[in-house]
Amino acid sequence: MIRKGVTESFGAAVSCLSTSHLTDEVIRRSKGMILDTLGVGLLGTSTPVFNTVLQCSQRQQALENSKVWGRPGLSLPPQYAAFVNGVAVHSMDFDDTWHPATHPSGAVLPAVLALAETLPVKPSGLELLLAFNVGIEAQGRLLRFSKEAHNIPKRFHPPAVVGVMGSAAATAKLLGLPAAQSIAALAIACSSAGAPMANAATQTKPLHMGNAARGGLEASQLAFLSLEGNTQILDLESGFGAFYPDYVPHPLAEVTPTSQYRWVLEDQNIAQKRFPAHLGMHWVADAAIEARAKVLDKFPNADLSHIKKITLRVPTSRYVDCPLPVSEHQARHSFQFNCCTALLDGEVTVESFSKSQMNRSALKEMLLKVQLENPQDNHSSFEKMYCEIAVETVQGEMFTARCNTFYGHWRKPLSHEDLVRKFRANASTVLSADVVEGIIYTVEHLDTNQDCSMLWSYMHFNKHMMYRDERRSSALA
Repeated sequence: MIRKGVTESFGAAVSCLSTSHLTDEVIRRSKGMILDTLGVGLLGTSTPVFNTVLQCSQRQQALENSKVWGRPGLSLPPQYAAFVNGVAVHSMDFDDTWHPATHPSGAVLPAVLALAETLPVKPSGLELLLAFNVGIEAQGRLLRFSKEAHNIPKRFHPPAVVGVMGSAAATAKLLGLPAAQSIAALAIACSSAGAPMANAATQTKPLHMGNAARGGLEASQLAFLSLEGNTQILDLESGFGAFYPDYVPHPLAEVTPTSQYRWVLEDQNIAQKRFPAHLGMHWVADAAIEARAKVLDKFPNADLSHIKKITLRVPTSRYVDCPLPVSEHQARHSFQFNCCTALLDGEVTVESFSKSQMNRSALKEMLLKVQLENPQDNHSSFEKMYCEIAVETVQGEMFTARCNTFYGHWRKPLSHEDLVRKFRANASTVLSADVVEGIIYTVEHLDTNQDCSMLWSYMHFNKHMMYRDERRSSALA
């Protein structure tokens, strides 16, 4: 047997993987990922960055259209629906995170749902799950070809690199592209990859996710129309290897209709966040909440705003070292802000990043008391990092705490009950209670649902908006 090249093996896998290859564990985990992504996406439709990109995207028109989440009566060409819905997912940095580091779901699910809505024959729930998992799998395999990818990123935002490849793989699967066209989709997508980390902690960062969803979908549509690219895109240093200096790819295992397939998602679980901020903030918040409890246990009436000094021991990472954040996006990427918020309030929530909470004098004063240390054994990796906090009171007392693994990390995943609770809290900001429950039921029964069109129909509602005629919306675009 002639051994396949890396790109050839990926094309064959995208083409040959079928619903029979899905395992119970992959279905269970991916349902949770889908539900969480839909919830944070709905919540994200209230953000300024979503409204800005929606206004821009409404200038586009097409014969085929897909629904915009949380905007009754408003549809866009599928690639632009994927774009704006992808932006919504990452607009608060509330979406899931994987290891090696990336946000896997936000680049794939908006593209899959936007495309599915336009297909002449709507996919079953199991077919939707398959396409989604093919997109997740492509990302997981590509990330494992680089040791650098295991660390907190320094140069580029991973969803903009592996996410667009995942979107292409997922939509190629949903379109039923053969191996050669699946390879073309990956090659085309690779030319849309990349976004610098300099735009982290700004309104532009969520665009990385939207661009990945859109770019992958467009790549599959172009491949479907017979556009070609380099057939060795994943083998070459000048191909996908351009993003990772230590890129060492290897072919995927052969996929046959009767063979078993070991998915990355079976071996590596997902981190799902309890509050909308960079993943590293969750170690800090948990450690700070523990330290706060120790202070209040000894001094029940203590005024936490009168702490003398706070020392945080965290990994070196410049883009999340933001001593005095002035915007919500900077606050979501600030070790100092999330530490002080957790100390003052005993929690970090969606509301913590509002202007009123950020502008509190007690918080601003406490931020000035935080000192960061970067111990050599505290590695810049979501797999290995920890957070230690030392709080010194005005009385000279010292209280310490350490978080090695926060609740929600892949080593300590959210329970199903807490994941559903998070979805309800997020989705209910946009949807009525009966629609929220409808989405939960639909997602939980995706593998047995022969028609999943209700899923994107539910996502189109908004309890705060009257239904608007689509023709009128198009005329105003």
